[in-house]
Amino acid sequence: MSAIPTIRLNDGNAMPQFGYGVWRVSNEEAAAAVGEAIKAGYRSVDTAAIYGNEEGVGEAIRAASVSRDELFITTKVWNNNHGYDNTLRAFDESLGRLQLDFVDLYLIHWPVAGSDAYRDTWRALIKLKQDGRARSIGVSNFMVEHLRRLIDETGVTPAVNQIELHPRFQQKELRAFHAANGIATESWSPLGQGSLVTDETLAGIGRKYGKTPAQVILRWHLDNGLVVIPKSVTPSRMRENIDVFDFKLDADDMRVIEGLDDKGGRVGPDPAVFG
Repeated sequence: MSAIPTIRLNDGNAMPQFGYGVWRVSNEEAAAAVGEAIKAGYRSVDTAAIYGNEEGVGEAIRAASVSRDELFITTKVWNNNHGYDNTLRAFDESLGRLQLDFVDLYLIHWPVAGSDAYRDTWRALIKLKQDGRARSIGVSNFMVEHLRRLIDETGVTPAVNQIELHPRFQQKELRAFHAANGIATESWSPLGQGSLVTDETLAGIGRKYGKTPAQVILRWHLDNGLVVIPKSVTPSRMRENIDVFDFKLDADDMRVIEGLDDKGGRVGPDPAVFG
């Protein structure tokens, strides 16, 4: 397997472009699953307080055959802990469950529709970064209006916005705003929660390279400069997912996949109403 490339964040830190997500992985499964992912070559692990598996992730980190400084660990503050003091407390609780001294990336999980509390939450994240306890800080599921407000009110631009993104929901306008403001785009549900792996268009592209539709999709994320965090608890699938560094999609492939975009292609909650 080729080495996983990194991207340079707007704060100067480097982040692996390919990582392992643990949404819907139970705490009991997490230690073994993350351990297998690290063995397979993953060095970035994305968890969140709401996932309920930070303890298991922490156990895998402590048992790993690689050092802490080779790993990039992300977690997130949940909606019911917005606000400055609440966020600082929630962060301490996450670090305690992970049994870490710092995380590499801390995110606001959702902006929470109808609330402005994310602004004070962001100020807490700025404090955590200043203290060195979160090496980088960012957001998840933020829309342009939320991002503009954070930047305008604090002068600190999120390093990352983690959003639903896959070939049927490509978020081009939001990605353009990210590019213009130096924000890295990270894709959650990169396979459309599995809905795209049976797509015949993607299967046809895969046959050209001897790759599966899932591998084609993950390569599409990489070739678009996105950070991607597929999830699987099956070791063979983990290895298959990460086996995408020996080919690149050509311009024709990229145009064909661009044509799969659908404004109604969202599979997760809409940030405009979720909270």
